[in-house]
Amino acid sequence: MELVADSKSASPTKHKRTSPATFYRQVVAELRKVVWPTQQQLVTYFFVVLVFVLVVMTFVSLLDLAFGKLAFEIFG
Repeated sequence: MELVADSKSASPTKHKRTSPATFYRQVVAELRKVVWPTQQQLVTYFFVVLVFVLVVMTFVSLLDLAFGKLAFEIFG
C-alpha cells in the first residue's frame, strides 16, 4: 500500500486559454440558462429582505443599548 501520492498525478494540467469572444459567448450562454424572477417575485423578495434587515437592525440596536447601559452601570 502506497501512502504517498505520485508526484506526476498531482501536477496541474495545462488549460488552453480561451479568447475573449469565446468567453463572452460562454457567459451569454450561461446567462440564458438562468431562471429570472418575475416582477411580482422580485417585489416580494425585496420587501422580505427589507423587513428582515429592519428586524435584525432593531435587535442589534437593542443589544447595543443594553450593553451600553450595563457598561455605564459597571464603569460609570
